[in-house]
Formats: sequence, structure tokens, C-alpha cells
Amino acid sequence: MRLIETSKVALSALRSNKLRSTLTMVGIIVGIFSIISISTVIAMLQTSIEEGVSALGKNTFQIQKWPAVGNGTQNWAEIRNRKDITYDDYTRLKDMLFDAKYVGAEQWNFGRKISFRNKETNPNISVCGATPDAFPNNDWYAKEGRAVNQNDVDRAERVICLGSSVAELLFEFEDPIGKEVKMDGNKFRVIGVMDSKAGGMFGRDQGNDNYIPITTMQALYGDTRSINITVSVDTKEEYDDIILQAEGAMRTIRKVPPAAANDFDIYSNESVLLQINEMTEGVRLGAYVIGLIALLAAGVGIMNIMLVSVTERTREIGIRKAIGARRRNILVQFLVEAITLCLLGGIVGIIFGLGAGNFAGSLLEATATIPMDWVLVGVVLCVIIGVIFGTYPAFKAANLDPIEALRYE
Repeated sequence: MRLIETSKVALSALRSNKLRSTLTMVGIIVGIFSIISISTVIAMLQTSIEEGVSALGKNTFQIQKWPAVGNGTQNWAEIRNRKDITYDDYTRLKDMLFDAKYVGAEQWNFGRKISFRNKETNPNISVCGATPDAFPNNDWYAKEGRAVNQNDVDRAERVICLGSSVAELLFEFEDPIGKEVKMDGNKFRVIGVMDSKAGGMFGRDQGNDNYIPITTMQALYGDTRSINITVSVDTKEEYDDIILQAEGAMRTIRKVPPAAANDFDIYSNESVLLQINEMTEGVRLGAYVIGLIALLAAGVGIMNIMLVSVTERTREIGIRKAIGARRRNILVQFLVEAITLCLLGGIVGIIFGLGAGNFAGSLLEATATIPMDWVLVGVVLCVIIGVIFGTYPAFKAANLDPIEALRYE
């Protein structure tokens, strides 16, 4: 009951000095706002990256000429001079990885147009020449018809699986399966419509991705582009062993000298996320340091304001002591005032931080989120700052001599 009464007195004192209380909270608001807003943006990006980077299926990795994520330390001149990965490299690797579940190949061509009768897409269509195993490795599935099969690849058939957005545009009111579309003057028979996964690599729309047999791709557009090879296994236990086998096999196939670095890159969902986290670590750390400095400055401000408050309320403290208030009652009163100021400022900072962070993240088309861990950290920081920087003024108030305090003018 005494604690409740003391808390009521503390809150009443804050209400009677609204302007001073508000100005005291500003520093806390700024500090918490900085931490929460940056944490929210990073959490949103992290969520979107995790959803988008997961372009590969489970227990799957990809072998390609180019690094999946650039970190600024690579020798790009050396990377550009790497030999392309060829279809022959793929077939030899597939024969060597007999423990793998699927070994697929894909080759991309961008900026194409597809037409049907009087309808035509924009020249922003992506076409992937693929083998059958590339489909389960990348979680590509046909929602209508079927995907490319081995017979299509062996015979270099002119067949195509349309992306969902392309199918909706060209075949708004009819079934596309079995119809013929044109791409670069070549006719293709539609055998399927793909199920567009949410997102795609870094949120890229997959509805414009279309798939043809890789042999058809090379017959029409040549083999001047490096292909990507995807490999998957059944269990996580086999995963690391297959990566090592694939790396050794590719070095053998491409005749890489024993002491030389790989002239290809291997990436998985996990490795890309690790690289991205390493790249953003500096930004995250800098934001937190700025926020903590702002909170430290706010704490010093609170201590100064509380000391001024103790001086202004010396006579009030003397009266309270004269009518029976103990040292701990005065101590608790001023600590409650300091902690309340910090918590109120922290709550306002959290609300504005979440709003600003989600707004900034939405401009980057990231998924909205609330970083509950940092919200809790923000609340705890407010309490800690209130206790640390409110303790000295509270002790000073509690140790005032009641007689001297009553004489204070």
C-alpha cells in the first residue's frame, strides 16, 4: 500500500510539471526511436531476404560461374575471365554424382517477347532452358499441364511452360494448354502453366519466367551463356558430403590445378544469408551505437532534470518527512518518477520507431514486421536508464535533512 501511495505521489508530481516531463522524455524518445526504427527496417529486410533467397529447394545447392552475392572483395576481372559452365560439364557431373537425388541444369535468356494471336507481352520476359531435374531443385511446379520432361530435352522439342503472369495476359479467357505461341519468330506448343511462388530470388516476380528444354534453348540461342547446375539430396546428413563431391568433380572436369582457387562458385540458401548478414553487420552495429549514445545523453539529461526537481521541491520533501515519510519512501518516489519518464518516452519512441521503420521498409517492398526482441530490449533499456540515472537524484532527495528542507525558500 505504501508503494502504491508513493507511486501515486510520483505520478502526480509528473502531471503537475507536464512541460518539464515532456522535454525530459524527448531524449529517450529519440534514442529508442533510433534503435527500434533501424531494427525494424533490418528485421523487415531480413525476413524478405530469407523468403526471397530461398529460391532453391530444401537440401539443394547451385554451381555457377558468378558469385551469388558480391561483397566487394572479389577480383571481378578474374571472375569475368572464368570459363563458362557448359552443358557437357553438367552431363559429366551428373554421371559422377550418383548419390545425389537430382542434378539439374538451367540456362537463362532475358528480354524476350511472347505473343499469341493479337496479344503480346512486353519485352521483359525471362526464358529458362532447363532439364527435368532443375524443376524440383528450384521448387518450380506446373499448376496446369506438365513441366519439361527428358523426352523434350532429348529431342529438343519446341515446347514451353508459361509463367502465370504471361498465361493470364495471353490466355485471359481460354485454356493455354496445347496452344501455340511465338517467341522471336519461333513457334512453341504450350505444355504447362507454372505455379508462381511468392517472391523468388530477392522478391523478383516469377510470373514472367517461362521454361523450355535446355537443348531447345541452345539450338535457338546458342551456348554462349554459362549454365547453372543445381544439386539436391534427400537428407541434411548427405548435404555436406555431396557439396564436397561436387566441388572435387567440377575441379576435375574443368581441369583446375591443385593449388588454384575454384573457377566456379557454389551457393546455397544458407551461404547467401550468411554473406548478406556479414555485409549488413556494420550498418546494424553503427545504428545501435548511435541509438545507445542518444540514450546515454538522454539519461544524463534525466539526471540533471531530476536534480533540478529535487532542488525545487526541497520544501515539499521536508514536509513529507516531517509528517512521517521515510527515506525509502522518498527514494522510491523519485526512482518511480525517473523510470516512468523513461518508460513513457520509450513507449512513444517504440511506436514511432515501428511506424517509421515499417514505412521505410515498405518503400523497399519488404515484408512488414515487428521485432519483438528489440521492443523488449527497448523497454528494458528504459528501465535500466531510469534506475541508473535516477538513483543519484533519488538518494540526494532521500538524504535531505527535514529541518533544513523545511527552512529552504
